[in-house]
Amino acid sequence: MAFEDVQTQRARAATQVAAADSYDAGLRQHMLGIYNYMFAGLGVSGAVAYFLTATGASTIFFTAPGQFTALGWVALFAPLALLLMASFSAARLSTAASHAIYWSVAALQGVSLAVLFQAYTGQSIAQIFFVTAAAFGGLSLFGYTTKRSLSGMSTFLMVGLIGVIIAFVVNIFLQSGLLQFVASVIGVLVFAGLTAFDTQRLKMDYIAGVSGDAAAKAQVWGALSLYLNFINLFQLLLSLFGQREE
Repeated sequence: MAFEDVQTQRARAATQVAAADSYDAGLRQHMLGIYNYMFAGLGVSGAVAYFLTATGASTIFFTAPGQFTALGWVALFAPLALLLMASFSAARLSTAASHAIYWSVAALQGVSLAVLFQAYTGQSIAQIFFVTAAAFGGLSLFGYTTKRSLSGMSTFLMVGLIGVIIAFVVNIFLQSGLLQFVASVIGVLVFAGLTAFDTQRLKMDYIAGVSGDAAAKAQVWGALSLYLNFINLFQLLLSLFGQREE
């Protein structure tokens, strides 16, 4: 009997270890899917920006940095409109619709990047991109591995995000250098915090039991969250430390 009990305990322990390993593998696969979508979205944005800059098609959207055509203004605010629509109807949207919104936002964001490609030197853009990538990687890794709950940051981050958005929209018309600088500094702090917070949130969502079609949509929305954090960090750091074209 004692021998059987030992064998049973060992079998149960082995089963638990196998289940834990399988769960960890599923979590890693889920997060990897999110990062793959995020990097693909960055690639789409970069490709659109490069195409507009290299072919001269950017004149459809802007005649000079900060001087947008009517279509340029539409392209500038369209991502925000899509994000607002998604925030109110994400649960009802199909996986295909979620993909459509994500890739549309990534493509439209390429217009804003095209403005930066013409306003800043190539070397400056490359340097800030790698700085952003390193900072994003560190912050996301912290959010994934920390045992401390970051949920307490949510209210501060949301209020800060809304404030930064309002400041930048207002500054489109005011063109205040001081407001631009202050909003950029606060924006860097907000999106740095959001990177860690969103990474932990996405991990916790999987742990809570998201699966099937819900998991597929969660990967797309998760990728969108991290994509926006990265692209905004990049643009804000570039505005603070980038070298403009002569």
